[in-house]
Amino acid sequence: MSNLGAYLRRYIRDIPDYPTKGVVFRDLTPLFKDAAAFRSAIDGLSERFHDLKVDAVVGVEARGFIVGAPVALALGTGFVPIRKPGKLPWRKRSTSYKLEYGVESMEIHEDAISSGQKVLLVDDLLATGGTARAAAKLIEEMGGTVLGMGFIVELVYLKGRDMLRDYRVESLVRIE
Repeated sequence: MSNLGAYLRRYIRDIPDYPTKGVVFRDLTPLFKDAAAFRSAIDGLSERFHDLKVDAVVGVEARGFIVGAPVALALGTGFVPIRKPGKLPWRKRSTSYKLEYGVESMEIHEDAISSGQKVLLVDDLLATGGTARAAAKLIEEMGGTVLGMGFIVELVYLKGRDMLRDYRVESLVRIE
């Protein structure tokens, strides 16, 4: 793990058996609460994608908003939210996907991504890859191109990167 990864790992709280027995939830709330650690995470993700000419950063509700919006500002672009069902007020597209511990759905406004738009997908954590893959599918169905995906934490043992092998994937903290 890099120096940055080791530093950030100290701010990630492990909560066993949440939300279901056998799952260890990685709580990034302590990282978000600490200004220096949060800044380091945002700077670290932004630096990994500064070489791309990104038109928009997309974040998945809810923690993807916390990470994605400041990354978008750091890269000098706008932010697009992907939300849980029933939260967007206008015409939308949706998809369902499998989580480590269940099934979920997500939606995006149908005009949020334009054809040919270059997108960076950002979230707090990569687990099985289902959420990121579903978000990428929505973006691509709208004609966007996913240039990369950035995560603060990657749970390597869940092999989510395998589901995302067609994409450039960057993570700051890799938990084996």
